[in-house]
Amino acid sequence: MDFTLSAEDEAFRTELRSWLDANLPPDERRNRFALEFMHSEAGAQWQRRVAWHKQMHAAGWVAVHWPKECGGRGATLTQQMIYQEELERARGPVLVNGQGIGLVGPTLMIWGTEEQRQRYLPPMLAAREIWCQGYSEPGSGSDLASLQTRAAEDGDYFVINGQKLWTSDAHHADMCFVLVRTDPDAPKHKGISYILVDMHSPGITVRPLEQMTRDTGFNEVFFEDVRVAKKNVVGEKNNGWLVALTSLMYERRYRGLDNNIGELVELAKTVRRNGHSALEDDDVRQQIAQFACEVNALRLLNLRQLTRQLKGLPPGPESSIVKLVTTEINFRINKFATELLGAYSQLELDAPFAIAEGRWLYRMLASRGLTIAAGSSEIQRNIIGERVLGLPKS
Repeated sequence: MDFTLSAEDEAFRTELRSWLDANLPPDERRNRFALEFMHSEAGAQWQRRVAWHKQMHAAGWVAVHWPKECGGRGATLTQQMIYQEELERARGPVLVNGQGIGLVGPTLMIWGTEEQRQRYLPPMLAAREIWCQGYSEPGSGSDLASLQTRAAEDGDYFVINGQKLWTSDAHHADMCFVLVRTDPDAPKHKGISYILVDMHSPGITVRPLEQMTRDTGFNEVFFEDVRVAKKNVVGEKNNGWLVALTSLMYERRYRGLDNNIGELVELAKTVRRNGHSALEDDDVRQQIAQFACEVNALRLLNLRQLTRQLKGLPPGPESSIVKLVTTEINFRINKFATELLGAYSQLELDAPFAIAEGRWLYRMLASRGLTIAAGSSEIQRNIIGERVLGLPKS
């Protein structure tokens, strides 16, 4: 792998870093990814993130990977890597509308009509319309193709009935891309359609699901005789499984954990153990060093995946491995941090006297959800074992 950056790439990094340094206040640099991914974020907290998104959009720093004609910057793969590195370095708020910009937006560029692209992409970029994903159902999570939400034809409309589960940001969403069964007699991977639904439509009910963090960032969504125009189908009717796979290809993206390692070092300096800072203990330094080595190996694995793309090769097994390892290392880091904290690990997020704002307890509780989202660790291990290593099915 040769990742010597071109002059153009270096200029891209300098421009982005300079803009972030000039526009992101120090008190916003908090590395709260796990918090913002799972958090219910009512009122001012959510509006703070929306405002930051709109500020970045106005400066042209949202969806840099999108083509210029769609409102992006047409960034190269290397520049997309630089973009993620600089956002992580800055530790700013996570942009809103990740489901839209990361998943359905690129899907519409491939499968959508020109009318759909013109209607949905601009407000998606500007966070004027927030999106959520209607995939999982009770009993249809790992085996998504067994979904049972139905869409019956009625003239120029579909009438949708069913339930979706684990719907992130549904409580904020204006739109939802939903998988529905439009031919109940077809084999389970057939007869599915991918349809865009206005979340303000009559018949939609959103109910929060309280997590062990006490937040309600996930939801269940009920559809009762919800009418949706047929023009909102993306791709062809009954061909939604292929469209959905396009969205899923964009879902498993790498997020660096370097900031978490740095915070773990600071935590070890702060807490006391046997009369001195925990970082002075050999076993603590050894464990942190082990995490640092694993995180660096993970970064290199992600670069291998990028190399394949730069060479025009099809995706390899790296995406499943990166997703699996990232979430598992994240869980172990958080678990170790709570062990260092001892009794202080019981203090909740932003509680008085909490060390490091109580972030580590929250991350520990939230990290289990990250091992499930975008394909559980168990599913990823099966994919790697069966499709990469050629092992028999378990």
